[in-house]
Amino acid sequence: MKTIQGPGIFVAQFIGARAPFDTLAGLAEWAAGLGYIAVQLPTNVPAIFDLELAAGSTVYCQETLGLLASFGLKISELSTHLQGQLVAVHPAYNEMFEGFAPEALRGNEPARRAWAIAQLKLAAKASGNLGLAAHATFSGALAWPYFYPWPQRPEGLIEEAFAELARRWRPILNAFDEAGVDLCFELHPGEDLHDGVTFERFVEAVGGHRRAAILFDPSHMVLQQMDPVAFVDRYHERIRAFHVKDAEYRRDGRSGVYGGYQAWVERAGRFRTPGEGEVDFKGIFSRLAQYDYPGWAVLEWEDCLESGEAGARKGAEFIARQIVRVTDRAFGDFASSGAAGAERNRRILGL
Repeated sequence: MKTIQGPGIFVAQFIGARAPFDTLAGLAEWAAGLGYIAVQLPTNVPAIFDLELAAGSTVYCQETLGLLASFGLKISELSTHLQGQLVAVHPAYNEMFEGFAPEALRGNEPARRAWAIAQLKLAAKASGNLGLAAHATFSGALAWPYFYPWPQRPEGLIEEAFAELARRWRPILNAFDEAGVDLCFELHPGEDLHDGVTFERFVEAVGGHRRAAILFDPSHMVLQQMDPVAFVDRYHERIRAFHVKDAEYRRDGRSGVYGGYQAWVERAGRFRTPGEGEVDFKGIFSRLAQYDYPGWAVLEWEDCLESGEAGARKGAEFIARQIVRVTDRAFGDFASSGAAGAERNRRILGL
């Protein structure tokens, strides 16, 4: 069995204009000071991490790794959540997602999509250059406006949406395969890949591609009223990245999982700092240890009540407490009845 690596922290939500959050060195010193030993890096802020440079320069990659190592840190994964979103965008969302692309591409969906696909392929090369095993992203969505079957969906609509999603992602998956890196889709409402069933549809559509993997975030399971521990039992072979994020669902008679268009603080389901919600992290960490999860436990801070810096401080301590340090021997070894062997076993059985 493997001991989960961690704690790590996804720094996307903390990058800002003031120190220490405006440079990679500042973020690294801050994260290390809280007890983290890895950072998950977004790739859409060149001042923090230059994706294009990392894809083409092993020197830059070694310098980045060296900088982080000087603070006792590693990179858990790179992230292309925003770029991945743009691989597939339904026209209803075109304008809302324009801000994820360079300004020069806004209003030009084909050019924007080509840029996003190129970004993912750069991320495959960069991840390989950095010696990483996994990468975090979103799938984008063509079918999301039709998640509720009213009006009744035309026959074949969802199948065609997933066939097109597969056509767009298969070359990207192949690029990650060439780099030796798993491509981990965060299963997230708003994406066509948002639960186990939709992930299964996608894997089937890409021919069972070995690099199609899951970024497991149990908070999204809670908000969909799924069982995150049972999810690990079912999909552990494909889980290659893990966001430690909590959530709570406060059942009442006024609104439910769809949220009533309310702000996060008013919703029945809302994200919380790890330990403040209802995710069974003890069960999840135990299951991941049992199934030899090979990756990192990475805090993603999203809480509608608590400040990010407070959540980050709590998160490092929380993850460290949850990690199961796996044993290298059975607890009953002290009472061993002796060496095994075919003849001895037959004698014990009276044969």
